[in-house]
Amino acid sequence: MAEMTVELVAVERRIWSGQATFVRARTTVGDIGVLPGHQPTLAQLEEAGVVRVDGTDGTSTTLAVHGGFLSITGETVTVLAEFAEVAEEIDVQRARAALDRADTSEPEGAAAAARATARLRAAGAAE
Repeated sequence: MAEMTVELVAVERRIWSGQATFVRARTTVGDIGVLPGHQPTLAQLEEAGVVRVDGTDGTSTTLAVHGGFLSITGETVTVLAEFAEVAEEIDVQRARAALDRADTSEPEGAAAAARATARLRAAGAAE
């Protein structure tokens, strides 16, 4: 089975590091799926998106990611996020409350709604 080294790093901590068979992320120009041997790429992550890593052990790690970059070489994938939360760490009730409070008629409110929605999607609780 082909594999690649993946590093998921946020400003405040390293979130995940290991061998993986697949990475999926949303960039500012759309979704990207990465397999071992992918063409080298540097992409800006969507301001509020979801990243999924399929480890070689059969587990998947899903994160809500807010801003950052995706760097791909033939052997490695690095996600450098401004902020990221692992799905299991997301407080779904808090994310729903943030979505309900967000005033989408204002740019800051629209951004808050997008972040809350990404958190809910990562946690598997999106409506």
